[in-house]
Amino acid sequence: MVRELFSRITTEIIEVEPQEAELAKLFCNSYRYIQFAVANQFYLLSREAGLDFDRVHHAATYKNFRVDSLPRAGLAAGPCLLKDTMQLAAFSNNNFMLGHAAMLINEGQPQFIVNMLKRRVNLRDKTVGILGMTFKADCDDTRDSLSFKLRHLLILEAKEVLLHDPFLDGKDYYPLDTVVERADVIVVGVPHSAYRGLSVPPGKVVEDVWGCLDVSELDTEALNGAQLATLGPEAVAR
Repeated sequence: MVRELFSRITTEIIEVEPQEAELAKLFCNSYRYIQFAVANQFYLLSREAGLDFDRVHHAATYKNFRVDSLPRAGLAAGPCLLKDTMQLAAFSNNNFMLGHAAMLINEGQPQFIVNMLKRRVNLRDKTVGILGMTFKADCDDTRDSLSFKLRHLLILEAKEVLLHDPFLDGKDYYPLDTVVERADVIVVGVPHSAYRGLSVPPGKVVEDVWGCLDVSELDTEALNGAQLATLGPEAVAR
């Protein structure tokens, strides 16, 4: 019955036992989650050292097939990756050490962002704008989005928190130009296509883990507290 069902979708079918199939699915999602955690851990190490992760990432992965699969840093979230990593942890009676470490790193990324901001500015008198509230780019799904954890943490620290997402609306959501104009601090929660190359006016403080904004007009200390990354003359790293 299962073969008949999947034969309507594909001509290639690998037959395994049910538990093997379930583990294969859990391994795939946990592996991806761990990959994102590695990138985020490297990002944290770079930031703590006052270095630009984009520059380091480019230097490490350029024409280097051994590590060219290293993802960029970001907020690793959604309804599958974390859940399946937790499933494996439960399956192993909490002996899935890599999975536990990945959860601590990825789920701790919003707190790290807030901590970095607090080192740079006094958030108590600042308006913060968060760009992107879904769990991944260019979708309207908010399940397990870390942008909401980021929002909660910032509400406790900042004067005001403004939200924008091209796929969402409601209380605390404002037009993009309003958020960019009113916010003293801009944090990118999700790299929606609408934000790619978005020009940030001078005088703003930016936390852009994804590296998707146009920050060419900002002072070098305005972006993530590190020198702007370049891959050539006047080219901001992406």
